Amino acid sequence: MAIPNVKRFRPFCPVCNDNFTLMAVLPTSANVDTYLNDAVARHDHKAFADSKAAMSKVRVGQQKQVKKK
Repeated sequence: MAIPNVKRFRPFCPVCNDNFTLMAVLPTSANVDTYLNDAVARHDHKAFADSKAAMSKVRVGQQKQVKKK
């Protein structure tokens, strides 16, 4: 079940040179631009790069064997 007031943001990180997904519940009085600038400043570049590399790895030798007749 999803949380109805969660907003999804895709800020750009100039260090990683890529967009990353950020999901947050912000109060109505919050300044979104200030929040996103702060989020980009505290973005963990190493963890982002590691997770991106782990998702693109190709598993070798784990394919299902096909039975031949």
